[in-house]
Amino acid sequence: MRLLYIALVYLLTPLLPLYLLWRGIREPAYRKRWAERFGHVPSDVPSDCLWVHAASVGEVQAAARFIRALQQTYPRIPVLVTTMTPTGAAQLDRLLGQRVHHCYLPFDLPHAVWLFLRRVRPRLGLIVEMEFWPNLYHGLRRRGIPFMVVNARLSHQSAQAYRRFGRFMEGVLRCPARIAVQTSDDALRLLELGAPGERVVVTGSLKFDQEMAASAREQGELLRQQLSSSRPVWIAASTREGEEELVLEAHQLVLEQVPRALLILVPRHPDRFARVDALCREAGHAVARRSRHEPCEPAHSVYLGDTMGELPVLYAASDVAFVGGSLVPMGAHNVLEPAALGLPVLVGPHTFNFAQITRQLVDADACAQVAAPTLLADAVIELLEDPERRSRMGRNGLRLVEANRGATGRVMQEVALLLPAPRGDSPDQ
Repeated sequence: MRLLYIALVYLLTPLLPLYLLWRGIREPAYRKRWAERFGHVPSDVPSDCLWVHAASVGEVQAAARFIRALQQTYPRIPVLVTTMTPTGAAQLDRLLGQRVHHCYLPFDLPHAVWLFLRRVRPRLGLIVEMEFWPNLYHGLRRRGIPFMVVNARLSHQSAQAYRRFGRFMEGVLRCPARIAVQTSDDALRLLELGAPGERVVVTGSLKFDQEMAASAREQGELLRQQLSSSRPVWIAASTREGEEELVLEAHQLVLEQVPRALLILVPRHPDRFARVDALCREAGHAVARRSRHEPCEPAHSVYLGDTMGELPVLYAASDVAFVGGSLVPMGAHNVLEPAALGLPVLVGPHTFNFAQITRQLVDADACAQVAAPTLLADAVIELLEDPERRSRMGRNGLRLVEANRGATGRVMQEVALLLPAPRGDSPDQ
């Protein structure tokens, strides 16, 4: 099976430049640094480092505090962070700047993996969430490089799909020295796929440990004043293809009951910003775009959050938060981010990426789940018109986040088993 996988990735290799060119049409950063995609690491990237892979924006956001803990515990070892996307690289630069090194993770081609590992030679690899790259995993094991999957999660749907590959998946899951999972459900699914039981440990979700900068709250309060402190504001964040139409349908229903309501609409991917702007205008909405610093006038019914790295600020300027990727079958995005800012959270029916955390929020009366745009509109109207309920749900979410913090310390304990702390240093708990 692995030979078949290798043959397949090499057959697809001629298409990879076309893929990068296609992505580069809407996101110009994809046109740059192609050599890194094929294993050629820049000369300024150190070897003998701690290597953290965080694929995109969400993984970088979740891993930021963990990376700082690594630097505090192992101050003499440089840290390299790889991403797959330019937006992930940009988020890394915003959060950690020059304190870490960055390059792109190569495509999962045997020769590209070989070049990357020969050049970087990490002391320890730390792969954030559940990225399965068979050639990378086998390359690490062949070279004797210990690595750990951190903050791992595996939905029921993904587990069902992976079961079709039987022994192949079992071989992949035997490569990591540790798999630190978010929940006991994730652990059970991985064990059923063949992960060694002694290597799987439940540490909780790093997302509970994400730090909301005071500056984000302050900037959010300033933005709210600019938008109008008296207008009711709800946000639809990280929306996906086909979801904006549903959100705009809901917003139209909200406006019938709350005529002054403002929707902050934040598409997930920057290549879709212009298209979503057009969708809003086609639906009859007056739109102000954040990227253009356009003032939000009373006539504007939609404020388009078409910038990167500002989602916490936009959340902090809102009264109610809907988390996207959940009205369409994408599995939802980070429901903890608005909860950590004290907002009541709304999600659609598709939350398999955050199934257990969503259940926890719903059970704590911090989140409501809706199945259709009309029900989303009803929930938004109810919360906008009931400040006491908004406040109660927000407090419940904050309490849940605080009660579940600590995953970073537990993961660091597992790291110490693979890479003991230098004498005189102590792990960040």
